[in-house]
Amino acid sequence: MSDSNAAAPTPRLRDAVRQARMEIAERSGVVVDLRDAELARLEMLNDALDPVYAEMPGDIDLFDRGVVPGDPPRLWIDMIAHVVMARDKRIYRFVQDTRFGRRIIAESAAIDDIVAAVTKYVARRLVERERAIAGDTGLQAHDLLLDTAERRRGRRRLIAALCIGLVLGAVIGAGALLAAAWLVTYR
Repeated sequence: MSDSNAAAPTPRLRDAVRQARMEIAERSGVVVDLRDAELARLEMLNDALDPVYAEMPGDIDLFDRGVVPGDPPRLWIDMIAHVVMARDKRIYRFVQDTRFGRRIIAESAAIDDIVAAVTKYVARRLVERERAIAGDTGLQAHDLLLDTAERRRGRRRLIAALCIGLVLGAVIGAGALLAAAWLVTYR
């Protein structure tokens, strides 16, 4: 029995730690390779979007596109929408953050499909911006009318308060004069 125990070498802790470090290094190398592949795919999509952004008017700063390496890497379209790679790292996922959570706008392995979805999204955002600006001018005119009416009401209130103050002051002054005259005559 002692011969079988002597034949099996006991594992050394140092060897086990070295083996664990090698496994972690291999896994981290794979993770780095996957992240680099994700970044490369997002850069390809970013390059494919260049013609769409080239047509954008120069005075619009609504869209700030760029690839951000992180965990996970993302291609930001604007402040609320971005493209990220799905779990299998071959599928692009175009998502938008909303107040109700994240919404998937498009998902595809083909760059052309995502470019079409981003183009449609950008067009919708531009139209929303135009409508908001057009609506703001109407709101500003409405606010201006309200502001003018409020000023008139404020002036009327001020004049009414001054008139009431004058009348009240005259009544109190007259009463004080009568009281002083009564005290002088009856003393």
